[in-house]
Amino acid sequence: MTTDSTTSAVLLGEPLPIELMNTVSIARGQTQDALDTDAGAASWLNAVAHRFQTEGAIHLEPLDADQARPTAAHLRELRSALRHLATEATGDPRPAATAPTLTRGEAVAAVNNRSQAWPQLSWPGDTGPTRTYHGPGTVQDLAVQFIAHQAVELFTGPDHERLRPCLAPNCLLFFVKNHPRREWCSPVCGNRVRVARHYRRHHTPEGRS
Repeated sequence: MTTDSTTSAVLLGEPLPIELMNTVSIARGQTQDALDTDAGAASWLNAVAHRFQTEGAIHLEPLDADQARPTAAHLRELRSALRHLATEATGDPRPAATAPTLTRGEAVAAVNNRSQAWPQLSWPGDTGPTRTYHGPGTVQDLAVQFIAHQAVELFTGPDHERLRPCLAPNCLLFFVKNHPRREWCSPVCGNRVRVARHYRRHHTPEGRS
């Protein structure tokens, strides 16, 4: 679990669709939205730019708020759709943090409308074959399309069964359960749960179990 100095979002090293879902979190008891401004959207894109490069050969130049403005609304729309679908897929009992009135059909349509990126084989010189992604519009558009493309793979692939909501107190994040013993999104939440359990054990009123 890391918090990049350029963004207020928690970065867990999860697939990019989950990292986008996790731009809504709780800090000091208050819901925090790392994409609530164009500057916040630019900061998040800058923080995960290396992921676009390594996973899709998408070279996203550093952005400022003005440059990110056309993309920010698309990121928020896609995030709401992904969180809705993740809630349905996992039976997440937590209150909705974004777009509580979104229907499954609307969420699916939002993902499909953005998942226009497609992979192509690239084999330059002696470097070996690589997969590069392409799509209509700007490089920023392609970045959003790439997240949506990965979301289709997430919800239809093996990670669908391993997707989990973190049910630690005051957590809104999702994660992929990549180890049988993993129960929380991060060690921080694991510690929070242990502290809460310890408190309950030692502060149960006398005569109650």
